[in-house]
Amino acid sequence: MDGVSEVGEVKVSRLQMEGEREDETPSEHTCPALCDSLHGSVHDKENSPMMRAVLCAAVCKVYRFQTEQQRWMLVREQMAETPLSFCLPRLLLSMLTHSHMTRIQEVKELGDLSPHWEGLRRDVINHCNQLIGCYQETLTELDRLSVSSCFKSSSSKTDRHLQFVPTNLHSQRMEVTSPDSRGVWYDVITVGAPADHYQAFKHGGLRRLLSKHSSHTHSLSVSFSPEESSRARLLLLSVSQLQPLLFGLAEELLSVSLELNSARLQQVLDSLAHQTQRFVHALKDELVQSALLAIHSLCPAHCNHSSHAHVAAGNGTLRDRLPANREEYDEEEWDRAWANVTKSLSCIIAMADRLRGREERSLEVTSSERLEATGDSSSQNTASPSSPSSSPSSPSPSSTCSWQEELLPLVVTLRDCVREAVGKARAAMTFVVLQGAMGATVARGTARLVQRRHAVFSQALSAVVCGFVLKLYGSVEDPDFLQQLHTVGVLAQFEGLLSTYGDEVGMLEDMEVGVADLSGVAFAVTEAKTDQPDDLLPTLSGAWGGLVVEVPLPSQTFAALPRELKEGSLIPLHPVLFNIGINQQQSLAERFGDSSLQERVNKESCERLKTYCSSLRDRLPHVAGIQSVSDLLSSLDRSVESKKRKNVEVLWTAASLCRRLNGVRLTSCKSAKDRTAMSVTLEQCVLLRERHTLSQQHFSQALHCMRREGCRMENVQKNVGSRKFAFSSVQLLTFPKLYRPPDGSYG
Repeated sequence: MDGVSEVGEVKVSRLQMEGEREDETPSEHTCPALCDSLHGSVHDKENSPMMRAVLCAAVCKVYRFQTEQQRWMLVREQMAETPLSFCLPRLLLSMLTHSHMTRIQEVKELGDLSPHWEGLRRDVINHCNQLIGCYQETLTELDRLSVSSCFKSSSSKTDRHLQFVPTNLHSQRMEVTSPDSRGVWYDVITVGAPADHYQAFKHGGLRRLLSKHSSHTHSLSVSFSPEESSRARLLLLSVSQLQPLLFGLAEELLSVSLELNSARLQQVLDSLAHQTQRFVHALKDELVQSALLAIHSLCPAHCNHSSHAHVAAGNGTLRDRLPANREEYDEEEWDRAWANVTKSLSCIIAMADRLRGREERSLEVTSSERLEATGDSSSQNTASPSSPSSSPSSPSPSSTCSWQEELLPLVVTLRDCVREAVGKARAAMTFVVLQGAMGATVARGTARLVQRRHAVFSQALSAVVCGFVLKLYGSVEDPDFLQQLHTVGVLAQFEGLLSTYGDEVGMLEDMEVGVADLSGVAFAVTEAKTDQPDDLLPTLSGAWGGLVVEVPLPSQTFAALPRELKEGSLIPLHPVLFNIGINQQQSLAERFGDSSLQERVNKESCERLKTYCSSLRDRLPHVAGIQSVSDLLSSLDRSVESKKRKNVEVLWTAASLCRRLNGVRLTSCKSAKDRTAMSVTLEQCVLLRERHTLSQQHFSQALHCMRREGCRMENVQKNVGSRKFAFSSVQLLTFPKLYRPPDGSYG
């Protein structure tokens, strides 16, 4: 029953129900039909190349439960590991390492900088190098471990080299087969709460640590997007190429002016005008203007070019060490800078035209005088043939000198205007590049804080990608679901069972940030090269804050997708987190501590869920069930606002909404072992009762059976080597009744 290898066939000719005597008439229900449908669903779909690529080490349990109609259903429970536990963290680490290496190269290419700017660059490089060294070491260890394992046990939570790997990540799947339904699957991803147990929680979790860092960061810091930083680097390259070209043409213009060759002078002048236009066009980029405004917004006064060097190396903000003669900044200053370049060129062109016109008039006068002199040659034989007037094609020394003398001050002015504009543009673009690098590194906190955030995100990402892939595989033939993906995106609902007391407060703070960071993730569906497992594993592209998870599908499956998905339409991810503490520590928090963190998290997620539903209702009103979610949303809203202690109805309603909205379901506690087991088994039995008419009188029996004999007991065994949930009788007195395991299954 591993769901992979077919070992034979079982035929049931007669079924005796519990409590039925041998001599009584057998049930009218025929079991072979059930077995056939179960067999078909398992081996036709679950044994597909796609499933084999993302699931491994499956554990299966099969149950028989009675319905309200006194009929029987078969329930197949499957728990499986996934290679994504190690695969995705390795991909993420490689991507982060490459991005930090690229950032180091970018700031190094800025060339020589003033001491303060150099200090800023040094901070960025040191920050990146710290992370690169750590990530490369972790990546090497993960490459070694992933060869033999797809699983990180709860006892390895604090392992430094497994910091990026999700704890106890499994797919928990249930297939229900009954006379009324054939092969209906329900999935939940179970994972230890995304949190950095290696760095621990002495000073709180990410939410608190980031808040402290933000309060210490200068409030006037400026950040630029990666696209703006890229534009800044291109502009710096363009300016560095155009400036020497302009200066060379200006020198050539002065040299040609000595020749008094109008055609050659015009040729050089045309080249100078063309390159100057290119130069001005590049400088008129709005980014230069906005960067200069940003620089001045960090100071209460005007900063000239020399003061641009006063950029602090700490938080990427300008120091107050500015010139004493401060003036109010004029927003048109930069417009005047590049406009002066154009005006200087216009002056040179006008002067050249005047010089050529003056020379032409001089030649005309000289030619007229020579004609008069030739006509009167009989009376004026003393005229010397070697005099200057006898050679019309030769410019006079004084004329040649006057051309260069006239042009020289204008060329000097052009060079000065170009130099001033280049200085301002280079300062502005260097500011953009360095601020962008600071915003992506030092401004996010110390290397340890950034590493913590990346690690928590990695754990959350691995879990949600696993859930999305299974959801996509299971619904790839549902046109409404596929349309929903490319129109509004996919919902991912994280269920937390963490308390708001002690270390678990820090875990919840980590988890909150990790789940929120998933908002920057999108999915794309691609066509796989082959049907081999390695070619069906997801890959990553993009960068932090704009990560794209590419999910490959076999060619035949890919060909059946809607045009938008085949053309690469991105599928946005909408993550929400609802948390309700259920253990004895939550009782302490509610009586003596503080539950405000949990209340805020639930309220914010409720609002995000409302927004998602509103978008779905507006854009896809025909999707089945979308109009019926209003009552569930209202119920969730009331539950979230309620002050009821351990109000697990919040979790139940959120889970129902997620399934109604075709979302990805994920459940977490500290290590996804004990409290998570109680939650997923309860959810499975509720689904059997509500959707498959499980008899109410058999509900508790089914719940206890799953907890005592089911896959979650196997999960406990593989994590701690014991077949007992880690609860005590005293602790269970504080649990909601439906979250208490049967006698004999804990201790």
